[in-house]
Amino acid sequence: MLDKVIDRLHDPAVYALPAMALLIAIEMLAIKFGDDHDERPGYDLRDHRASILTGFGALFSSTMLRTVALALYLLVYEYVAPWHLSSTSWTTWVFLFFGVEFLLYWYHRAAHGIRLIWAGHQVHHSSQYFNLSTALRRKWAQWFEKMIWLPLPLLGVHPALVFTMHSAHLVYGLFAHTEKIGKLPRWFEYVFVTPSHHRVHHGNDPEYLDKNFGSILILWDRIFGTFQPEVQRPTYGLTKQIETFSIWKIQVHEFGNMFRDVRGASTLRHKLGYVFGPPGWKPAEDGAGGAGGSGKRDGSGRPAAAAAGQPGELLT
Repeated sequence: MLDKVIDRLHDPAVYALPAMALLIAIEMLAIKFGDDHDERPGYDLRDHRASILTGFGALFSSTMLRTVALALYLLVYEYVAPWHLSSTSWTTWVFLFFGVEFLLYWYHRAAHGIRLIWAGHQVHHSSQYFNLSTALRRKWAQWFEKMIWLPLPLLGVHPALVFTMHSAHLVYGLFAHTEKIGKLPRWFEYVFVTPSHHRVHHGNDPEYLDKNFGSILILWDRIFGTFQPEVQRPTYGLTKQIETFSIWKIQVHEFGNMFRDVRGASTLRHKLGYVFGPPGWKPAEDGAGGAGGSGKRDGSGRPAAAAAGQPGELLT
């Protein structure tokens, strides 16, 4: 058991980083020398550096938390799971793929709907650019994300397989962060997450907020009503931009906002609302209309409708 824990401490997605570095360089050259007369640049070197440094910090924290999570999952798998699924059976891998995809979808929705989780997840959305380096801008507070896989070892899937499949999803997601790939064939766009879908997810335009949560498949979004096609170029970032390239501020600013809101709340209900309500939640008497009227991706409580960016060009 210990051998398998040690073997999986390092994220297998790390092995995709050399290819990622090469593609980032190619994308930067394409943006710099491309003749597309783009009024909005696709890169800012300060933003790019912040994303890269944030990614290195996330790799370190991920390794630490992966140690704890794997130990817990192995205990559940060995001593609690009523059966063990064969790691060589294709049915196990099909079940695992859809299991990871389904859990990721609902975790991703929770990360946008619960402020405590959003306080970490907003890191990934904080860049006002959308390029391959944005994929590396990951949170350091990964405590909740590492726990979402518990149902799979409980159902008999070996934890090593769970983390391998999750890494495959991460690698796929890395390459969805680009504006240099347009819309793909309709059949592919209908089934799989594409750069077009994920551009929508990173947009702060009202019609794009909290859409397209899928990781590899876009089908869950179609089934559960969170799908939105790309009709114009998104405005990227948070609904209230943080305007900093400090990797520390990027990581902790929303936790600080949440702490101040909780400290200033007058009742326990309001304190809990500021922590477990959606981003931007305010008590109804404050004029924000409660959770239903709060703005996403914004700790200020500003309604999402007030966060419209400048419309981009129409996409076909």
